[in-house]
Amino acid sequence: MISNQILQNTIDGLKNISRVEFCIMDVDGKEVASTADMSGSAKAVAAFAASPADSQEIQGHQFFKIFDDQMLEYVLVASGTGEDAYMIGKLAAFQIQNLLVAYKERLDKDNFVKNLLLDNLLLVDIYSRSKKLRIQTDAPRAVLIVESLGGRDSNVLELARACFSANSKDFVTEVDENNVIIVKELTDGDRAKEMARTAKALWAYLVKEGIQGSRIAYGTVVQEIKEVSRSYKEARMALDVGKIFFDEREIIAYGELGIGRLIYQLPIPLCKMFIREIFGGKSPDEFDEETLGTIYKFFENSLNVSETSRQLFIHRNTLVYRLDKLQKSTGLDLRVFEDAITFKIALMVVKYMKYMETADF
Repeated sequence: MISNQILQNTIDGLKNISRVEFCIMDVDGKEVASTADMSGSAKAVAAFAASPADSQEIQGHQFFKIFDDQMLEYVLVASGTGEDAYMIGKLAAFQIQNLLVAYKERLDKDNFVKNLLLDNLLLVDIYSRSKKLRIQTDAPRAVLIVESLGGRDSNVLELARACFSANSKDFVTEVDENNVIIVKELTDGDRAKEMARTAKALWAYLVKEGIQGSRIAYGTVVQEIKEVSRSYKEARMALDVGKIFFDEREIIAYGELGIGRLIYQLPIPLCKMFIREIFGGKSPDEFDEETLGTIYKFFENSLNVSETSRQLFIHRNTLVYRLDKLQKSTGLDLRVFEDAITFKIALMVVKYMKYMETADF
């Protein structure tokens, strides 16, 4: 059902245009929204609702019935008598009637998109409901997920809808209390770049509107509406993997996850077995801060000894000494590609295990 606040905003706008006072009541004469006190019309509204008339002038006011799917939902009361007051009231009732229809259609689409994302629809239902709701089935689309710091901010959903309101082919919804989801329809250009631009623009818009700490993840582009759920699952994985391995980034794409996507799907017992086989009883992240800093900088510079020593402001021989010391304690020489990749994966596996231990499920 449409919210009372939307109805209130509507009649406030109508009053500002027409200079006529309005009141919307339910069929029992209870006030829903009003620009002036018309509580004295409550009994008349209840009687009018029970009558066969669609409109009537009572006690110096114009009364109009507003239906939702052929069922009486509200009674609109407009102040004044005469033909002008009747015409203004009729237009206001027509506006609210259309608002109910549009809102209901949006709810129908919203319900469809939610079930589509969650794989709750049979293939035949997807196409039949798409046709009924006039949704194109073969358009390129991708899913974005917005997560704000500390859970979903109550404003994020409305801000996202405002950001994408210009394109009626985009859908903005939510399937849980933490995330806002956008199903974005794309053009025929470079779709990967379009998704990157869209995510950056959305993040910048949220920051401008005071939403701090938000993270955005998005899946790959799909060609059929039946595949939208896959893009949604990819975006969810990107959001989770991004927290583990790319925690410094506000925006992450599924296609940028690399080896982190594989590690994220490993069972914890297998991860523990891998660490134990490579390092015995040690953990690769238990080294002192200096050693870990050296390792990360060495990886950052693609195993280049000269460039790493320069950026660390140490002599080349000092770096070689640290690498030799690390080789003695672990059996891995980071100057050898195979050993370096093993150590790199081990660091990522440990990071993944620690995240899973502290994650709140």
